Amino acid sequence: MKAIVLEQPGTLRLHDVAAPKKASAGEALVRVKRVGICGTDLHAFGGNQNFFSYPRIMGHELAVEVLDIGATDAALDYAVGDHCCVIPYLNCGECIACRRGKSNCCTGMQVLGVHVDGGMREQFTLPADKLLKADGLPLEQLALVEMLCIGAHAARRARITPGENALVIGAGPIGLATAQFAKIAGAEVMVMEVNEVRLDFCAEALGIDRLIDARADSMGQVKSSLGGELPTLVFDCTGSARSMQGAFDFVAHGGKLVLVGHFPGDITFSDPHFHSHELTLLASRNATPDDFVWVIEELRAGAINLAPWVTHEATPAGIVAEFPRWVDPATGVIKAMLRFE
Repeated sequence: MKAIVLEQPGTLRLHDVAAPKKASAGEALVRVKRVGICGTDLHAFGGNQNFFSYPRIMGHELAVEVLDIGATDAALDYAVGDHCCVIPYLNCGECIACRRGKSNCCTGMQVLGVHVDGGMREQFTLPADKLLKADGLPLEQLALVEMLCIGAHAARRARITPGENALVIGAGPIGLATAQFAKIAGAEVMVMEVNEVRLDFCAEALGIDRLIDARADSMGQVKSSLGGELPTLVFDCTGSARSMQGAFDFVAHGGKLVLVGHFPGDITFSDPHFHSHELTLLASRNATPDDFVWVIEELRAGAINLAPWVTHEATPAGIVAEFPRWVDPATGVIKAMLRFE
């Protein structure tokens, strides 16, 4: 079978590898249908993913077909032949985080396609309890569920008060997902971004009209939009140390800052500013099974129009040539997808 292997930074190759024949106990064997390309994949290609080791089969945003189910005591909502999305977080189930329902930050977390081989291959096995059936959703939507869950989890972490003003900094796919679910949760959302194409996408695809061009006087634009005030809730989805450190300045007194993007190093902030504003600082990592349920419910209800999101596609035969282009924001990529059929 075909597998796409990231052998080292900048080197992606198509390999022929042996296909698994059946699922062992506690596992499911799946055929991969679609793979969403995540910022994590793009950073790994560029050698900028600090959790990554090479060689690696990437791919954790997945739509799959179930081929076989091994013996299991778990109650499963799917059967052979069903299409499912994948929860790619392989947690231990025993650590303090898992015992408290926070499997998204398990102390021994391994993520498909990051710490262990993922779904950029025709077939593979995974724990049977990491599949969720989503009747009626097309494959393209199934492959975007995990991405949306990152934004949904950030919105739930923030405990949004309906009507409060929220600023999302960074309009990559995770920022867009965060803006989408902050809006669904009742926030009045504005988005700050340097890329004009992505700002236009926010207006056209998400219906967000309060847009902040980060290349100009962003603070002045934010205050002008809010009658001289600052938002009570800010999400930073950039993964940029400079942006994350600057985000503190955009939060109103008594407000919250949620760091969604990850930076592989230290960031600093002014403690007098932090204390005088009595800010609440939160991190948001991955997503929980409850987030997956929420996202699937919203997709089934038609609350999210995903049709414009996938702007670039490739097949296994073409991805080696196409992938380097997806790294460049100038290509206008919002979301890229690998099709296995």
